[in-house]
Amino acid sequence: MPRDLEPEVLRLELIELGDAFRAYQQRTEPDLTVLATLHDRKARAFDLWADASGDDSLRHEARRAEKAAQTTLEMHANRTGQPLGDGPVVERLLTRSQAASARTVLDYVAAHSPHPEAEVRLAVLMLTLRSARAGIGNVTGQDLTGWLQGDAEQVVERLVASDWLRLPGTVAELMASRPEDPVAITVPALLPEQSRPFAFGKTTRARISGWAQKVVGDRKIRKKKATAAGRLLALYTAAHTRPDGRLGHADDDGLRLDQVAVFCALPPEQIAEQAGLLIAAGWLAEADTAGDRLRGQLAERALPLGGLL
Repeated sequence: MPRDLEPEVLRLELIELGDAFRAYQQRTEPDLTVLATLHDRKARAFDLWADASGDDSLRHEARRAEKAAQTTLEMHANRTGQPLGDGPVVERLLTRSQAASARTVLDYVAAHSPHPEAEVRLAVLMLTLRSARAGIGNVTGQDLTGWLQGDAEQVVERLVASDWLRLPGTVAELMASRPEDPVAITVPALLPEQSRPFAFGKTTRARISGWAQKVVGDRKIRKKKATAAGRLLALYTAAHTRPDGRLGHADDDGLRLDQVAVFCALPPEQIAEQAGLLIAAGWLAEADTAGDRLRGQLAERALPLGGLL
């Protein structure tokens, strides 16, 4: 691959794709749905590469990758006894390694939020993602009100008062800032002189931040007037899925309800109500909380945001 290949997003996708295929080869157990997704990504990437370079041999490789994706899905259907669907392979926003990094951030936020309330935790998560690499990130008042609605100013004031967040000016100035003039916020715990909680690079940080923004800003969840706790639950469920959208590892029978509740800053008995709201919003297809587990499945429309375990 040429070092100066443009556009940059294509070069990054080809690098990530190579890494993903190598990681798949190291797996102890095959996962044909994951392999089919990789072949499908390769087909689309090679088509774009052919457009950028004018090299028709790359289109031949793209067609081979398309065929490999279809063949792999047929093999999966034959092994599982499930009929092969007519829909396309799910295009996921996060690679498997990026999803693992996203879960690292979620765990970090649950352990290091300066206050336990869900509104504070949601703000801490989104601001951590903006400043994860160097402790500094750009934020606007519109960002904050989009995440927290009417609670935004009070939450920022609490974060500043606890010295979790530092601003170059006042909270009011931050709240008034617009996209054309963002404010450079500082999270002291993430500055380079501190121990580094995250090892991922620029591209992964941007992907995870974009993923979280898409979940928190989901239009149908917003229409249901989801609370901060409900949005945290949407993030947690999206981050812990199998390729088919089921929650948790196959051998774990869902997610531990106490861990979900801790992340969402809710008592375990209130998770069912929030899960019901996400079902109404078309985010979850189903959910139940029997036996101290949260079981369920992402709705089809949410599958691209599923972070593969």
